[in-house]
Amino acid sequence: QVQLVESGGGLVQPGGSLRLSCAASGSGFSINAMGWYRQAPGNRRALVARITTGGITNYVGSVKGRFTISRDNAKNTVYLQMNSLKPEDTAVYYCNAEVTVSTYAFEYWGQGTQVTVSS
Repeated sequence: QVQLVESGGGLVQPGGSLRLSCAASGSGFSINAMGWYRQAPGNRRALVARITTGGITNYVGSVKGRFTISRDNAKNTVYLQMNSLKPEDTAVYYCNAEVTVSTYAFEYWGQGTQVTVSS
């Protein structure tokens, strides 16, 4: 079993910054990739950014140049630095981990953290 604990959401004005963190804990697993998804009211949950253990990243087009995903493999922690935030970034942000346990692949989700961009 893998637990993901997120932190760092909140209310910020347009143009501001926030940093999200997500720490994975448990035993007997190896992480292949971690990422952040978001879901706004009435919308489907969608990928924001993803990073592999090897450091390969990908971003949704709307956040390129504004958001940066990074990870600390030793701490099993992923971060999302969000700059130049816009009202359309308002959503619940979910941490995601793609892990291997023995020879099986699993996917885990955090509980979500609210990000609100508003003046």
